[in-house]
Amino acid sequence: MRHPRTYYIIALQYLGFRFHGWQKQPDVNTVQRMVDRTLAYVFQHKNFKTLAASRTDAKVSANKAFIELFLDEAPIEDLNAFLKLFNKNLPQDIKAISIEVTDDQFNIIQHPKVKEYLYLFSFGNKNHPFTAPFMVNFEDDLDIKLMQQAAKLFEGTHDFKNYCYKPTPTTITKGSIITCEIVLNDIYSANFFPENTYVLRVIGEGFKRNQVRLIMARLFQLGRKEYEFSEIEASLKYPDIEFPITYIAPPSGLILHDVKLKNLNNS
Repeated sequence: MRHPRTYYIIALQYLGFRFHGWQKQPDVNTVQRMVDRTLAYVFQHKNFKTLAASRTDAKVSANKAFIELFLDEAPIEDLNAFLKLFNKNLPQDIKAISIEVTDDQFNIIQHPKVKEYLYLFSFGNKNHPFTAPFMVNFEDDLDIKLMQQAAKLFEGTHDFKNYCYKPTPTTITKGSIITCEIVLNDIYSANFFPENTYVLRVIGEGFKRNQVRLIMARLFQLGRKEYEFSEIEASLKYPDIEFPITYIAPPSGLILHDVKLKNLNNS
């Protein structure tokens, strides 16, 4: 008997340190691969597919990310029981936090959403090795106040061509950032974190490839006096003047902290 397709939105959390990003790839371990493998075990079939609202890169973590599940067999009868069984079989570094029913009119890729990224970092003495999955340590001294001033330059609507990794001629590089700031980290804590840690907090509706890591890299280079404040201004004001990418901040400090899907229960 052929069942009509049913649709679900699942919210996930995961530590990305041992994964090669979200998207399924041959011969490497990814978050999607583990999620799909677990779903196949729970359902006892492979008549489904998953799509993500945000495809994170290797070693990038997520505190809240959404996927859409398309199910072509019998619908899930008890969502709470499914969530419990799904979590029981997921690896320890992936957790499903909610599931809800949607319909064929919902498209997780095109649906309007606001994303909040955090980049955790510290500077000075080398950190305890346990911090490596969550935070990047810059051993140079950094001018945090100057970095904080420069971070605000990224707010608003700009052409972010200089903050997009290898854009193609068809890449849309214009976009808007709602919030871009560097603040003391009071969001994530652990007894092996150094006393003072910082977070670059960036909120917007969409981001280009490696955009947040490139912003962090340029601010870091400013903080250790490799760039001038005026060069950061010019890189945004004059996008057709190339400011060569000489460094990309490591991925392990980046966390997809929150995603708000507009006009849904989590908005």
